Amino acid sequence: MSGHTTEIHPEAKAYVDDMVAKRGYVLDYHKVMALHDFEVLKAANGIVSAAYLNQRLLDRKTKELIFIVSLTVMRASKGQIQSHIRVALDLGLSPQEILEAIEIAIPEAGVVAFQTGFDAWKEVVGAEGLEPSVQAHDGGSGSNG
Repeated sequence: MSGHTTEIHPEAKAYVDDMVAKRGYVLDYHKVMALHDFEVLKAANGIVSAAYLNQRLLDRKTKELIFIVSLTVMRASKGQIQSHIRVALDLGLSPQEILEAIEIAIPEAGVVAFQTGFDAWKEVVGAEGLEPSVQAHDGGSGSNG
């Protein structure tokens, strides 16, 4: 918008930096909301902190796996799933543990939803595939991306 300036809330930069420290990542919408509606960002982050970041009965590794599976089932963007896969790896979870969690999506949400999480995982961990020794048509990755 021409001539419109956004006044930066004095706490916004420190708040976003704190989000990175607690989460290990921030999403694009966090960055934009910090400038354009800081109060709503804080409110939305409050529920995330209560349910996900604050230490309660489930440990952070377990919560990351649940987050990865729920984002997979919801067919969230690959980048969002990858953010949580990277945090899970940083927390010490193995690529195999993360894959097993993503596979839980298959019986409830189906192979198409599973492939969203699988493709995100494959890129983050650099997983390779086994090529057939007979001629086959290219089946693609199964994702739209």
